[in-house]
Amino acid sequence: MNFLYFNTQHAIGVHDNIIDTTGGLPGVINIGLLDSALEHVKNDMYYPCIEDKTTHLLFSINKNHAFQDGNKRSSLALAAYFLEINGFSFMIKKFIVKMENIVVSVADNIIDKDLLKEIITSLIYDDDYSEELKLKIFRALSVN
Repeated sequence: MNFLYFNTQHAIGVHDNIIDTTGGLPGVINIGLLDSALEHVKNDMYYPCIEDKTTHLLFSINKNHAFQDGNKRSSLALAAYFLEINGFSFMIKKFIVKMENIVVSVADNIIDKDLLKEIITSLIYDDDYSEELKLKIFRALSVN
């Protein structure tokens, strides 16, 4: 599959719109961290599938704190946009609803990148989480 990507300026525009709409502190703290996430996701050897790329985008933007504020919201919006431009628009609403609390748990180090990938993979390909995945999520949330 040939993936479509967006650039740093688009990501900043999405972030700025989120801040304007929902509040928070505007501005970029470290553009290099944002550039890095957006460039690394293009490496098909490390991130060969849509779920790998989406996981990397969401996790990196969420955890790297390139923005002054709104990193969790931006990570969710940009991951959803990435899915949309790559032919997964049919599942964007489900993705956003299911991921709203997950992005908070990622930021709080409750859900790691491996579990995040399992969650994203399930959202893309399954109607619902498997019982095994539900249990993993429950255990992760119960520890904290």
